[in-house]
Amino acid sequence: DNILYMNLRSIQSANINKKKVLLRVDFNISIKDGKIEDDFRIIKSLKTIKFLLRNKSKVILATHLGRPKGELDPTLSTKVFVEVLERLLKKEVKFVPDCIGEGVKQAISSLNFGDLLLLENLRFYKEEEENDNFFAAKLASLADIYVNDAFSVSHRAHASVFAITKYIPSYAGFLILEEVKNLSMTHKSPKRPFVVAVGGAKLPTKVKLVKRFLTKADHILIGGVVANALLYAKGIAIGKSKIDKSVENDLKDINMTLPQLHLPLDVVTAKQVSEDAKTEVKAVGSVLDDDIILDIGPYTVDLFSQIVSKAKLIVWNGPFGLFELENFSKGTYEFADALSKSNAYKIIGGGESIEAVKKAGDLNKINFISTGGGAMLAFLAGERMPGLEALENKSKIKSLFKIKI
Repeated sequence: DNILYMNLRSIQSANINKKKVLLRVDFNISIKDGKIEDDFRIIKSLKTIKFLLRNKSKVILATHLGRPKGELDPTLSTKVFVEVLERLLKKEVKFVPDCIGEGVKQAISSLNFGDLLLLENLRFYKEEEENDNFFAAKLASLADIYVNDAFSVSHRAHASVFAITKYIPSYAGFLILEEVKNLSMTHKSPKRPFVVAVGGAKLPTKVKLVKRFLTKADHILIGGVVANALLYAKGIAIGKSKIDKSVENDLKDINMTLPQLHLPLDVVTAKQVSEDAKTEVKAVGSVLDDDIILDIGPYTVDLFSQIVSKAKLIVWNGPFGLFELENFSKGTYEFADALSKSNAYKIIGGGESIEAVKKAGDLNKINFISTGGGAMLAFLAGERMPGLEALENKSKIKSLFKIKI
């Protein structure tokens, strides 16, 4: 419960003027046919980038892209971000086709203060995901100061997020500070009624999330695979619906009779998962052995909508059905519309929830959109966040490790 990371070393406390700053961002976004599909995470990193440039830092941008598994994959080169960064920043962005080594050091030394250099994909080295100290020290040797602004990967102990902080003075960027401030609202005297809405998959973390908020939230609204698992644990038939049996023990600890826990009253079922599958609305409890639950039903949507209309703080992560297929998207879209109309302070995260509000609601009415799907869940569920842990102010100043590279 005390894992809130409210005491992070802020970029504003760092002496960054005319310094080489390695800035870890997360531009791991969808690229289709060489084109960026959504620049939301890039836009969210601009505040920190501009702050460093104004302070005449040499800004060295580092990110990963995709899962190249330590192999060089030209289709996952971060060079794709040069053009969009130049457009957004209205300045030249230099690129170097590696992220460690002498070539990179030379590129940095040729920069003027106030210039920006983008490094190649960190995950072209397997040592990045292995949290390798030697690789982290090589990254640290490029700069005077390290700034982490990659909230969405801070739940991972990777070299450029965690191990690097042993070798270089390290700080949190503005995006991380904003994420922590908003997500911490859910634990530090939340406005009431406080509603948590949980859907989608990622079952182990979401079950932890439900357990954590059972005593903190006024209402927990459950849909998606999470609802299937809870109904199953309650002994209610879910037919052939998808669940992850690895969470069975965790589910046993949840008191299903608590009034704040709202499971679906009715569901949309089909015999198969396809766009032209015939759908039926069924009361929970009347699902047949060959049915698959694929959305919440209209009574459930009405109940959830009434609850969010009276809320003062709402957190939502994960769709309530298989909303990628139109015939199973209605519950999620109608909830997204009800959510955006609520006068509550609204926090959403996870690509699918954001997409649902974009399509069916009004994204401008959402007070805070988290850049982290898994990281947001991990933070809310009270799981360790190695990337944030490394930036906390400890009572003793940590001595930096020395490593010969």
